Amino acid sequence: MHKKGLALVGILAGLALAVFAQTQKPATPDVSGIWELTMQSPRGEMKNDATFVQTKVEEKNVIKFSMPGPMDMEMKGEGTILGAEMEWTVTINTPNGDFQLLFKGKVDGEKMAGEVQMGEFGTSPWTAVKKKV
Repeated sequence: MHKKGLALVGILAGLALAVFAQTQKPATPDVSGIWELTMQSPRGEMKNDATFVQTKVEEKNVIKFSMPGPMDMEMKGEGTILGAEMEWTVTINTPNGDFQLLFKGKVDGEKMAGEVQMGEFGTSPWTAVKKKV
């Protein structure tokens, strides 16, 4: 093979690796466990232990969420995680009807952060740190 032929093979191999690397899906971390979640609310900072259970359902990474809420109410929800991006919804039953919280955020190792949409009350930041058990 000539030098030009070898150079062309090298270039094509490099391009193939670059395309392969770009088409790889980002790894999805396992967030199962207990996390200390801190949420800013209209009544001030709310800090509780949140439990996440992650399972795979039909090629999707599903997360189930539970956490004690105000007035001894259990907050439960379900959502998805793909790569570092996660999202879940919590529906709270109140005397005035159901109220939804939509959490969106990113996982970075043993930390998470994002925003929660609190119905018509706007958004609020939240953070979480994985607890050592």
